[in-house]
Amino acid sequence: MDLSVLYMIVGFSLASYSVIANDSVQTLGTWIASNSNKFHWKTLWASASAVLLFTLWYGWSINGGDIAWGRLEKIPHQTVEWYHAAAPLILVILTRYGVPVSTTFLVLSAFASTVVLEKVLLKSALGYVVAATAAYIIWIAVSKWWETKADIPPTHEKYWRVAQWCTTGWLWFTWLSHDMANIAVFLPRQVPTDVMVMISAVFVVGLAWMFYERGGKIQEVVLSKTNTKYVRSATLVDLIYSIILWYFKGYNSIPMSTTFVFVGLLTGRELAFATINDKYKFKTVFPLIGRDFFRMMVGLAISISIVMLIHGFSWEGLAG
Repeated sequence: MDLSVLYMIVGFSLASYSVIANDSVQTLGTWIASNSNKFHWKTLWASASAVLLFTLWYGWSINGGDIAWGRLEKIPHQTVEWYHAAAPLILVILTRYGVPVSTTFLVLSAFASTVVLEKVLLKSALGYVVAATAAYIIWIAVSKWWETKADIPPTHEKYWRVAQWCTTGWLWFTWLSHDMANIAVFLPRQVPTDVMVMISAVFVVGLAWMFYERGGKIQEVVLSKTNTKYVRSATLVDLIYSIILWYFKGYNSIPMSTTFVFVGLLTGRELAFATINDKYKFKTVFPLIGRDFFRMMVGLAISISIVMLIHGFSWEGLAG
């Protein structure tokens, strides 16, 4: 077997696992938290898998075999080298320690030029600011009647449960349209049918493991926040997240880190609670959001360092 093909398979497999184990919890985390006591994990897995397969095959069919939804326009297909495959391996290791690393920076940027990397970083930073600001304003306005310890009356729960499932399905579809590029970067831009079947199987099996673990280590980022187990609160989180992702999806084709958007959303939400709730002081919330931000920055620093090292290898290869 050609080494480049082997590296492509290894890189794709590791990237698939890392995206499912790390990034997908950003989208499905509140849904898992608020439904894990109501539904068996296999039911949640089957529902999420249905949306995943629809997104994957629908994008493939309307984009001429491209599963990245046009997010790789600025990143041409390259021969996969060992250092490309090493990037998602490091991401898998960091994920097991609960570090919210951006898959976009660590995996996708390994193939991108430094100019594209700069644009990805700027767009991601803008996403963080927009998400944090929007969440702060919205939760200041609604939290007094929306966020309660009792959540919602039992008679209304089924309606909110349906609303949450619909909102999460839309968010899952929108998010996959963004982050599928982090996996597709290892593959040819036009994926044949037999490879699509293999990709589908890998995704569904990986998703099963994530649901079996109930989100894994990264789920702690969600569970540590206020009321994320409540169906009404989880619905609003998913709705705002999906709107922001949809906006940036149409903004331009440059990829962005959805991790930045997700952490920014939770940050703005927690700051809003600290502003209006006398019992929830800033001295309590700052260590909480500061820990998430610090881990995100550590992940970013590691990602950029590795990407620069990878580009060093590629430039050395070109010079040789």
